Amino acid sequence: MLQPSTEFRVLPVGDTCRWADDTHIATLSVENTFTMAAQTKIYGVRAHLDPIKAQLSDVIHSCVVEALEFPADKRAHRFFPLDASDFFYPAGRTEHYTIIEISIFKGRSTQAKKRLIRLLYERIQAKLGISPQDVEVTIAETPRHNWGLRGSPADEVELGYKIDV
Repeated sequence: MLQPSTEFRVLPVGDTCRWADDTHIATLSVENTFTMAAQTKIYGVRAHLDPIKAQLSDVIHSCVVEALEFPADKRAHRFFPLDASDFFYPAGRTEHYTIIEISIFKGRSTQAKKRLIRLLYERIQAKLGISPQDVEVTIAETPRHNWGLRGSPADEVELGYKIDV
């Protein structure tokens, strides 16, 4: 049995804690290596994007879950279908041109992010028939203190998911 003055690590989170009294635990230091946050924005021509939203969301989510070790029940996708007259894209692209922007907490390895990009290209082509030439992926990392979650700065929120993959 741990005594009230004993410090201990909370796994898998990694925080250092101690008993504050007989029933409460006080956090002494927060490791901040476990959490989850990603926001995904998808842009495309409305006539093409609207019919495939659900399937594209499933494909993107499966890639994020696999490459970044996200929990399967966490998904935040926002679709921005645009009229063709409002969406200009580079030469050599078609009306299927799709932009995927993923904002994540800083901390994923280069290898994990490259794996995510490769999985997105592979699965989008295999499941939706969209050529890699028509897909653009951007991953933007943001320090946790620049996010707000559940009424607090994100670096003060512990959700129990790894970001250091």
